[in-house]
Amino acid sequence: MAFETEGILHKVFDTESKTASFQAREFVIKHEGNYPQFIKFQLTQDRCDLISNFKEGDMIKVHFDLRGREWNEKYFTNLNAWRIEASQAQQVPDIASEINAPVTQESGFDTLIEPVKPEGGQNISAEDFDDLPF
Repeated sequence: MAFETEGILHKVFDTESKTASFQAREFVIKHEGNYPQFIKFQLTQDRCDLISNFKEGDMIKVHFDLRGREWNEKYFTNLNAWRIEASQAQQVPDIASEINAPVTQESGFDTLIEPVKPEGGQNISAEDFDDLPF
């Protein structure tokens, strides 16, 4: 099963030789949100160096397979990464610059809006609007 996810590279571990013919390397990415998630992936054999091109803090996209197995009536799940690339995360617009931008003809506002005076032209104070029962 092939999946993909994006996150911030949080931790990269050293390559470990499990046997004479098998090596593995693990890394962790962090998903931002209300409840940040730390997800550990595994690289094996000739793919162990795929993560070497990135440093902790980089935004990456991981393509991986979900693998599960049984051993002595215990069950294990691995997320085996097979491709890692720099994330093309969308740029978030700077809302502060949009708020402070001057109003122009292109923005659709031609004239300033004048405040409406109540009937009779008298001024109304804030106390006049404080008629809430609580």
